[in-house]
Amino acid sequence: MQNDNVFYPNNKPSPSYSSSLEAVSLPELYDTAYTPATALIENFLYSGVYILAGPPKTGKSFLMAQLAYHVAAGMEFFNHKVTPASVLYLSLEDDLVRLQKRFSRMFGVEGNANLYLATKADSLNQGLEEQLTEFLQSKPATKLIIIDTLQRIREFSSAAYSYASDYHIINLLKEIASRHNICIIVVHHTRKMEAEDKFDMISGTTGLLGAADGAMILQKKSRTDKRAQLNIVGRELPDQEIIIEFSQESCTWQFIRSNQQLWEEPKDMLLEQVAALVSGEKKIWRGSATQMLHDLNIDDMKSHILTRKLNVKVDRLFQDYGVYYHNKRANKGSDITLQKLEAKTA
Repeated sequence: MQNDNVFYPNNKPSPSYSSSLEAVSLPELYDTAYTPATALIENFLYSGVYILAGPPKTGKSFLMAQLAYHVAAGMEFFNHKVTPASVLYLSLEDDLVRLQKRFSRMFGVEGNANLYLATKADSLNQGLEEQLTEFLQSKPATKLIIIDTLQRIREFSSAAYSYASDYHIINLLKEIASRHNICIIVVHHTRKMEAEDKFDMISGTTGLLGAADGAMILQKKSRTDKRAQLNIVGRELPDQEIIIEFSQESCTWQFIRSNQQLWEEPKDMLLEQVAALVSGEKKIWRGSATQMLHDLNIDDMKSHILTRKLNVKVDRLFQDYGVYYHNKRANKGSDITLQKLEAKTA
């Protein structure tokens, strides 16, 4: 989980308008260290905008309540490791009385101070962005916002929704997610018509999925079935099919099995060595690429190749080893900082 004392790359913000095309060469791309994608739930949920879709009354809101609680508590979710973070759940089709009954039945009454609930919010064209910005500024530990449902925050218009309008609304949410490095999940419905590709069943145009960073489809064979299938697709995660079962007693979804064996990237010996520089009591390492090569006892690699290898693997260094990597170009070469992430307990 991120904190304000962590070192990050100084990414150059994209201007809202430019008269010339901004392009970088491939070496310039390799020479830049970008902020690592944040995994709230490993191989399941990262920073960006995701859609959860399914037919009405299939348990989507229970699933989102469960996911919100698990992230806020840092509890494993469907056999996936969770990074604890504060969560804002906009349950816009409920009232506080219903939420009180739902959460107490699901998780008891002890509560979790990292989970915030709201049942009213403006639409995107009437102040939602300002509301979310204000909340995130007051609760900077928030890394997940759930909006239930998408229809409640759409701009009111008599015009039919088009690919452009669908793409636009997700893009607005992506700008908010990118600006604050958070994840936003929007709950939506599927259409009744079956499709060969399950994700083509998301209500609306393909502009929704086209703009989103990922999507989840919750389906049952029949409305009375306890078991459901959760299909997941995304840019930063492997395609998955998870079988879950709804418990009437606790109103929670129970993991049954995953129909895919997730591929695990083999260990990278260079990252192992670099992570070891900030192991034990030493939490920060700082120096040039040449100094790092010396400390790693590597004499068959050029310094700029080292920095490029680390620049392109900043995500793995962060996710696999809990090490933040910052590379600042200096007059006399690179100025590298490594910082070990302190282990958090829920």
